[in-house]
Amino acid sequence: MAGWSASDESAAARAETAAVEDATPATSAPVRPAQAAPPSQPRPSRAQVKAMIPDVARRYGVEESLVHAVVAAESNYNAHAVSHAGAVGLMQVMPATAADYGVSSADALFDPETNLRTGTRHLKRLLNKYKNDYGRVIMAYNAGEGVVDRTNSQVTYLETLNYTEAVINNYRRQGGTAPTQTALKQVRALRGVRNPGQARRLMKKYLDPSLLSLKVKPTLDVRLLNPALHDVGPESRPMFELDARASR
Repeated sequence: MAGWSASDESAAARAETAAVEDATPATSAPVRPAQAAPPSQPRPSRAQVKAMIPDVARRYGVEESLVHAVVAAESNYNAHAVSHAGAVGLMQVMPATAADYGVSSADALFDPETNLRTGTRHLKRLLNKYKNDYGRVIMAYNAGEGVVDRTNSQVTYLETLNYTEAVINNYRRQGGTAPTQTALKQVRALRGVRNPGQARRLMKKYLDPSLLSLKVKPTLDVRLLNPALHDVGPESRPMFELDARASR
């Protein structure tokens, strides 16, 4: 999914905002912009879409294999696809992202050629930005450049990891030749980073803290157990030591 959406307020939304400002502060969730509705005419077939990709890829200097892999992952060649977040068409382009490339109407993104051109131009910009690092490009196409940049490409969203792996594998099956093995290794490593976090959350939720209690013995006089009276310096000893017998 290329980027995130933003749309102008409708008259109803503006009226609602004015009413809220005159009343008490609102506590309900913000209203999402209305999604674009697919056109009524029949959608182009998979074969028709595939036939469009070579010219578009060549026009913008992007590998056909990469465009095919993104289209397959984003919409499975369905030109009328709409996501719950509002991404539209073959390459699931967000209307706000499309506007950066001169496409001001979300409905226009249902046109397969317009969608392919817009999504491919976005891919080309990401390829230039990330110096043809396909792993970062694919992550950024799904999660957004801000997330990739903010995390130094250490994105641990499960959706993005699955997406990146699927697109790279499809790209390679399509005959893509750019180096991608390092990106696949990074995905596997990031899965490993993600899973310990889950384990820690589960331990915190379910582990009885009393199981972690330790037996200690004082090493100083009882009088010196008062921290205020404890000397500091190279001759100082710890106030407590673990009882080695208790850990067996």
